[in-house]
Amino acid sequence: MQERLAGLNEQMHSQEFWQDQKRSEETLRLASALKTRIERIVGIEKAISDCETMLELAREEKDQEALDEAGNELESVERTLRANEIELLFSGPDDKRNVILSIHAGAGGTESMDWAEMLLRMYNRFCEKSGFAASVLDLMPGEEAGIKSASLEVKGDKAFGHLKSESGVHRLVRLSPFDANHRRHTSFASVFVYPEIESNIEVEIRDEDLSIDTFRASGAGGQHVNKTDSAVRITHVPTGIVAQCQNERSQFRNKENALKILRAKLYHRKMEEEREKRSKILESQKDIAWGSQIRSYVLHPYTMVKDHRTDVQTSDVQSVLDGEIDEFIEAYLRSPAAQQQP
Repeated sequence: MQERLAGLNEQMHSQEFWQDQKRSEETLRLASALKTRIERIVGIEKAISDCETMLELAREEKDQEALDEAGNELESVERTLRANEIELLFSGPDDKRNVILSIHAGAGGTESMDWAEMLLRMYNRFCEKSGFAASVLDLMPGEEAGIKSASLEVKGDKAFGHLKSESGVHRLVRLSPFDANHRRHTSFASVFVYPEIESNIEVEIRDEDLSIDTFRASGAGGQHVNKTDSAVRITHVPTGIVAQCQNERSQFRNKENALKILRAKLYHRKMEEEREKRSKILESQKDIAWGSQIRSYVLHPYTMVKDHRTDVQTSDVQSVLDGEIDEFIEAYLRSPAAQQQP
């Protein structure tokens, strides 16, 4: 690793290095990542060495307090090693990218729309505690409660690496708050996670391939939003892929955000086609099909959240709905399905 960093540093001192801007930027990013990884490893090695010295002194002097302190330091080193191990799992080509996360309510009317809104809250909470910046690009409210759909833009280091495991159908079982007889209901909502594509990555979108419609936004948003045709829906005619945005007051901003969503969806489609060509379609891709849930959230007659791909489960449903989904993410990253990703 150090030899590779030395080689990159040598390249950066050559006269030709800065002539190719794209290549130079990629090299700088790689060198920075390698430097960070080396510094982390050196820090871990030093911490382990310090712990060994502390333990040896504590034993020689039979000092229980020093022994306890050494034990605490070892636990800290273990946590650092675990975090470093998880970092190494983010090896996918798009793991470092920002994310477009879309949620869609399934069949079931108000029940599913309410569940979709609960998922939106869960991901917002997860982003808050993880240090990611999440902003709503588009939101379609339900008639009575909840949401029909929503698209989030999530920005942060390895946002896609963290959230890619959430793509699929999420199932909720609970006593319905909308049923006068308070019967048990099962609701579904689908989540799709796309890496956000930078403007310098080639995803061909020709103007003649786009059908752009404007319409009046629905739901909350003030008089201007509801009385002008500021909402934008863009259809990519060759593929039939649709992206829309109605959250901004400006039609221009809505069009800009809709194009951002469309680019992400087209890139996702392109990556899927590449995987098919290489005959490496993930088995987990079947889970994204409607009716085949990746995770169940049960509130009645018992409490449990279970991921059906990894068999990881917990009875602390409320914490999960408050954004504590790291356990599921880590288990997925360690799973064979994640390791097969190109």
